[in-house]
Amino acid sequence: MLIARLFRRGSFMSLLGLHARSAAGWAHMRRELTEELDLIRSSGLWKSERVITTRQEALIGVGDREERVLNFCANNYLGLSSHPDVIQAGKNALDSHGAGLSSVRFICGTQDIHVILEQKISAFHSRDDTIVYASCFDANAGLFEALLGPDDAVISDELNHASIIDGIRLCKAKKYRYQHKDMRDLRDKLQQAKDAPRKMIATDGVFSMDGDVASLREICDLADEYNAIVMVDECHATGFLGKTGRGTEELLDVAGRVDIINSTLGKAMGGAAGGYTTGHKEIVSLLRQRSRPYLFSNSLPPPVVAQASKVYDLLMMSSELPEKVARNTSQFRSRMKAAGFTISGDDHPICPVMLGDAKLATEIANEMLDLGIFVIGFSYPVVPKGKARIRVQLSAVHSLEDVDRCVDAFIEIGKKKGIIP
Repeated sequence: MLIARLFRRGSFMSLLGLHARSAAGWAHMRRELTEELDLIRSSGLWKSERVITTRQEALIGVGDREERVLNFCANNYLGLSSHPDVIQAGKNALDSHGAGLSSVRFICGTQDIHVILEQKISAFHSRDDTIVYASCFDANAGLFEALLGPDDAVISDELNHASIIDGIRLCKAKKYRYQHKDMRDLRDKLQQAKDAPRKMIATDGVFSMDGDVASLREICDLADEYNAIVMVDECHATGFLGKTGRGTEELLDVAGRVDIINSTLGKAMGGAAGGYTTGHKEIVSLLRQRSRPYLFSNSLPPPVVAQASKVYDLLMMSSELPEKVARNTSQFRSRMKAAGFTISGDDHPICPVMLGDAKLATEIANEMLDLGIFVIGFSYPVVPKGKARIRVQLSAVHSLEDVDRCVDAFIEIGKKKGIIP
């Protein structure tokens, strides 16, 4: 009966009319999108995805290449994404706790291993409590709206990660942006926001595109002066920065002065997925009641939870891996600078090789792959126009010989292209 009604002349012609309008609208949009995509390609800004055919290790298989290549562009800072104990922990949890919970945490998605992981994270950071999310993007997205109201203020570094920016957009607080690492400008913004009942300073601990470290001591001093709290995103610091991998706080000797630490389990801490907020008990408790990404997203799968939990066990037993990261970083940066390259950042394993031109960055990355080195060119809109680079990332899984091979390849190509003498 329904089909018969649809095929009556009036209804059928109406459907044809709707389809024609829809097709015309899509045809117009398709032309515009094609032009936009062609412009991206012609300007040298096209981002291709190379397919990895192996585990994430120092040597990886790429596409249909017969020989494996050295990977110098992963966030696998501690080399633990393929550690046998980490993998086994995930397998064990798959058997004991299943593939997933099919639920959010507060309904029936919290298992004992979730609680144990949160306790380990709290102990690692010396904080009261921790709440685990599906990603740090979710942790940042769910933080500001839950804690800040229309009368409050949030003051953010202009180069903060996109997830912090998006999280701040979601909240109704008054928004201030200070110039990157400019403490005078931060003071000025705090002065403008001095009457807000709640004031939060938000910053990356390490800025991932440049490898530079936040002026955390000065930020904490200003927070004390203006009765503000401090939130730090430690995604590119947790596990490997500082003597024992406790992050920017440890590196800059300001342990305990940061109110909120957001970080990830998807980089150094096993490399799978997950993020978290750790801090004061009252803050974490309120996030469990109000944070939308936590309340409306499935809980982290048991194998991922168990793998991350094993990583914290390994880190709390030894500081050997952070020490290896620091050694490899020093080797790469010193040799590259001596060769004449410009390397951005503050002695961090993120080592941006600054090139300026987007096409040049892509060309060099492709030629590096021909020499057995996997790196990627970064260009607009990931970084500002005119500041294209190749972001090299060092890991504890690299040997000094691996690092030297990477530098030698850069020197060979750099000389050929006239970048260095």
